[in-house]
Amino acid sequence: MSLASPGRSGAATSTPPRTALLLAPGDDVAVTVVDVLAGTSVALGDTVVTASSDVPRGHKLAVRPLPAGAQVHKYGQVIGRTTTDVAVGAHVHAHNLGMDSVAHAYEFGTARVTIPPATTTRTFEGFRRADGRVGTRSYVGIVTSVNCSASTARMIADQFRGPVMDAWPHVDGVVALTHDSGCGLVPESEGGQVLRRTLRGYAAHPNVQGLLVLGLGCEMLAVQGLLADLPASPDTLVEHLTIQDTGGIRATVRAGVDVVRTMLDDLETRRRVTVPASELVLGLNCGGSDGYSGITANPALGRASDLLVAQGGTSVLAETPEVFGAEHLLTRRAVSEAVGRRLLDRIDWWQDYVRRGGGTLDNNPSPGNKAGGLTTILEKSLGAVAKGGTAELTAVYEYAEPVVDRGFTFMDTPGYDPVSVTGIVAGGATVVVFTTGRGSVLGAKPAPCVKVATSTEMYERMREDMDLDAGRIVTGTATIDEVGHEILELVLDVASGRATVSEELDLGRDEFVPWQLGAVT
Repeated sequence: MSLASPGRSGAATSTPPRTALLLAPGDDVAVTVVDVLAGTSVALGDTVVTASSDVPRGHKLAVRPLPAGAQVHKYGQVIGRTTTDVAVGAHVHAHNLGMDSVAHAYEFGTARVTIPPATTTRTFEGFRRADGRVGTRSYVGIVTSVNCSASTARMIADQFRGPVMDAWPHVDGVVALTHDSGCGLVPESEGGQVLRRTLRGYAAHPNVQGLLVLGLGCEMLAVQGLLADLPASPDTLVEHLTIQDTGGIRATVRAGVDVVRTMLDDLETRRRVTVPASELVLGLNCGGSDGYSGITANPALGRASDLLVAQGGTSVLAETPEVFGAEHLLTRRAVSEAVGRRLLDRIDWWQDYVRRGGGTLDNNPSPGNKAGGLTTILEKSLGAVAKGGTAELTAVYEYAEPVVDRGFTFMDTPGYDPVSVTGIVAGGATVVVFTTGRGSVLGAKPAPCVKVATSTEMYERMREDMDLDAGRIVTGTATIDEVGHEILELVLDVASGRATVSEELDLGRDEFVPWQLGAVT
């Protein structure tokens, strides 16, 4: 898909404003870019369609009559079947469009696209760690082994919020990474392993230069189990405390504050250095999607992902339930059949998982997604995978597994935004770009989170919560390629220390939400 600009800002042009976009030749629906009233004539190339009903901005307009039971195409792919006859010019949405079978004849590696290598090496200012990895932030992280130590961890971290941190201008902060589990969670269970992997991923994250692991003292997922053979960089300052052994909450807070203050004094001496963009690990996520997501912010982020991969960097796509129905597009890009089948194995796991819970993967989209113009999970997924650009799929990871392969990768996570981003960051993402159509607000400490708006209207309405406006793509004042380059430039600036709006608001503590699975005894 390529949306060219009909007229740059400031240039004389007679091109009328866009009303709707046909995303691929042969599509049965177009996406409106303004609210279209019944009786409005909509020009689509050489064709003019008259709206037979009101169609809200970001929703779908039928460009040809469709009988009941007909497959409906958008992006050149099937997004569902009509549930009743649909007239040309009609609003196509949940009242007349339903799910379709998602059975595919999967191909592996047949659509490989070689990303041309970058002609110049891009750089950013990062923290080179002793193990060779590079951080984009310098945090002291307080990781809790159990929910019972969560309040104590927050009490310690709260002593280092606000102006007090002015004493350590080269440190980004102290963050308490608390959760709701750990006590009766069987460590050997699937859920126990996922939680342990997540906590250890944060503890060893390159953006965490100082680490305090805090426990109660009697939990099944013990402090010692989290620290054993921890793959943290050798220059990470590591301490641990247990509330019961230290003498209770008050004594532990006093001891913890002393530990953190000592760490901050040490970390204040560390400085950023110039490093190549290849050292970045970029998390790709979306939330509060709308009808614009798949045509503005997501493909622009996909372009930025390709540009980073061309630099030798790494990007991580996630949200398995939100690639369901579009996974065949990813398997075609897999570097091997084994990588492609690993993705299909995770899809199968999810099919079984939701079935056991009495649901199906096509329960998605959410009410907010539907209000924004998305009707079926097929349509949502086709827009979501655009965040992954066109590069080869080099690896597929389970939740919170360390991401060690370079290039474009995939991680199995839920679609719930905080849980998904938590997994990506646990895997090692040092910057997250989060696209949103409805206006999701999110932080991702210790990784900075860049939020990209899919529409100019939402960007203007929530300007203090958004970092970049991708809606200019549909208004014709920017192209996907241009916004993709803007996203990469912003990522490099943020990786060098520029604060995102989420960081200005001190978001990211409460959004640490590990995926909860498994037996609790």
